[in-house]
Amino acid sequence: MKLNKLIPSLAAAIEKAGFDKEFTEIENAAIPKIKSGADLYIIAPEGSGKTTAMVIGIIQQLKDAFEEAPRAIVMAATRDKAFELEELFKKFSRGTELRMVTVFDKGKLQYQKDMIYEGVDVVIGTPRRLNELINITGIPMTKVKILAIDDAETLFPNNYHPIVYRIADGMPKVQFIVFANVWTDKFDVLTERVMKNPLIIEADEIDDQEQEEN
Repeated sequence: MKLNKLIPSLAAAIEKAGFDKEFTEIENAAIPKIKSGADLYIIAPEGSGKTTAMVIGIIQQLKDAFEEAPRAIVMAATRDKAFELEELFKKFSRGTELRMVTVFDKGKLQYQKDMIYEGVDVVIGTPRRLNELINITGIPMTKVKILAIDDAETLFPNNYHPIVYRIADGMPKVQFIVFANVWTDKFDVLTERVMKNPLIIEADEIDDQEQEEN
């Protein structure tokens, strides 16, 4: 994956942030697939570059601020992880004018709803709070084109999958991107329920391919 394959503002932000290194194998494999619009599972251990690939891929898809309704929803396991994702989005989206709002449990619901209605491109949030906002039409769903789920192996065993299904049912043309450290059987049900011929990118398979090439 070369920086010149990305929109100029994103490439410049990556360089400015000190990420002008070589991309990891997962980043190299995942970013072009995210750009393609395909439904994806990215399965790789912590520190492999999954989160960076997600943020870069989504920014590349959205490119710049547009209208008022969100075009991407990113589901995070915890409030702390949601804010970490927001910081990474802000770091890499400098120059794009993309707008992010982070929503989380126990925060003021009306305040978070008002922030979204002021205009946003990416909503990052915990599952329960995203569900609460959708229940009160606090997240306009008409323009959403990407749903990304981070740390999915921790969310699905905790029975958050009905929330994902509910979001999916309201977004028939959305691109689903699922990131996890390991595969769980819950993903089989997710695949049958909402995914469209998903591609699976696994760190082990990338390593095996590299060994074969060498």
